[in-house]
Amino acid sequence: MKNILIGLVFSILWASASVATKFGVQSASPLILANVRFFIAGILLLGFSYIFSKDEAYKLPNRKEFMQLGLFGFLNTTLYLGLYVMAMKFTAAGIGSLAVSINPLMIVLLSAWWLSRRPRIGEWIGIILGMLGVGIATYPLLDGATTKIEGILILLVSMIAVSAASVYYATIEWKLPNLLINGWQVTLGGIFLLPFTLIFGDFSVTTWDFRFWGSVLWLSLAVSIAGLICWFYLLRIDPVRASLWLFLCPLFGFFFAWRLMDEQVTIYTVAGTLFVIVGLYFGQKAKISSGVAIKK
Repeated sequence: MKNILIGLVFSILWASASVATKFGVQSASPLILANVRFFIAGILLLGFSYIFSKDEAYKLPNRKEFMQLGLFGFLNTTLYLGLYVMAMKFTAAGIGSLAVSINPLMIVLLSAWWLSRRPRIGEWIGIILGMLGVGIATYPLLDGATTKIEGILILLVSMIAVSAASVYYATIEWKLPNLLINGWQVTLGGIFLLPFTLIFGDFSVTTWDFRFWGSVLWLSLAVSIAGLICWFYLLRIDPVRASLWLFLCPLFGFFFAWRLMDEQVTIYTVAGTLFVIVGLYFGQKAKISSGVAIKK
């Protein structure tokens, strides 16, 4: 029962990120929102790791580890999350959540090239269904009001970046604890993004209001910290079963978009979501049956 509750909490928190980001970009330039979020999450994670932990594993990374954390942070935080926040300025919240859910399928494609791993037939079916699902759900929204083509393109690049980050993460034999890895990668990613924020971030349109800080704190505390703690816990218990909780993310994502952002749920939304869920099932089926899950 405890594991089910933690899995539900993870799915809800993970799915809420797109709506929280959508609220935030209404008050601030996307890059400013992203950078503030990264530094808050990074400072809290590193502060907790170094101040409260007595474990000897919580040490400063060596030079090699800093290089690995820097590259991981650049891919996972600077590129992925930086571009994702920018995309949400021009994309419906539900579509943002749906796109994130196909990340495991994109990892299959990228690992085929990076790790010379031939995808199984079921994984190819999953990839095709997942892409079709996003296309079906997005099509009626390409009206220039809620979703623009440039937002979809930025979102696609961000998905490629996080898939690359996931594959890279899987190639490293990390000796640092998960909290420390996450703390350093999000902090370094924020540092890498800072010059772009200072140059291209529009401070004149940023309003430091309740909506901005509510969005930043939710993304930092609930998503980047609590959500990932739940995810790492689920991975330790059973990585195969952990991956199954990703199936709920598109459902919760569209629910939040409908309830909080008043985004319309149509037959295209339902059909697209079903395609993605079935695609995720096919993409994960081979790994589930063999007891190996895609590392997120």
